[in-house]
Amino acid sequence: MAKKNFYAVKVGKTPGIYKTWAECQANTTGFSGAVFKGFETLAEADAFMTGTASVSSNNTATKSEDGVTNLPTIYAFTDGSFNVATGVYGFGGFLHYSESADDIEIRGNGNDPDEAVSRNVAGEVHGAVAAMQKAVELGLSEMTLFYDYEGIEKWPLRYWKTNKKISMFYVEEYDKVKDKLKVNFVHVKAHTGIPGNEAADRMAKEEVGIE
Repeated sequence: MAKKNFYAVKVGKTPGIYKTWAECQANTTGFSGAVFKGFETLAEADAFMTGTASVSSNNTATKSEDGVTNLPTIYAFTDGSFNVATGVYGFGGFLHYSESADDIEIRGNGNDPDEAVSRNVAGEVHGAVAAMQKAVELGLSEMTLFYDYEGIEKWPLRYWKTNKKISMFYVEEYDKVKDKLKVNFVHVKAHTGIPGNEAADRMAKEEVGIE
């Protein structure tokens, strides 16, 4: 068996290429949906990270100091916001599904009192649902969803219990599309300069009237 000199973490706590198994473990242990593999050469590890290698793995994304890079072919960024003064929650974002077509904007708002108690989380949820529904409408079978609120992944995958109207709504809507659309959830840190996340944040704020 060839010696593994490099470990590529494609999806994990901090995606990247590491030289030791211990570093790889530190960035994948306890991380749901981690994608990683050991390689003999740096070129092989890099090919795995950039998607040019012929390997069995999901279309996911790697991260760099500049934000999210090496994006999958089909992906969406969504975010939510809440206006305390008006009680309106909103969402913004976009779906990228083709290099030859413009990205599709995803945006909207609402003021259902039972959902508004969850403040910006209501917007986060409606944004994720809108992205999934649009992907299904386009006939897509798989999509990577970049999000910054952890409930976007943990509620539909049943890591968190649903005890409010917004979370119950989210799980119900996810269950309607999960057999048609495989969603690869990827968490990104908010307000860290990631272009897609920043754009979604701006759009969500516009929807609730916040400059």
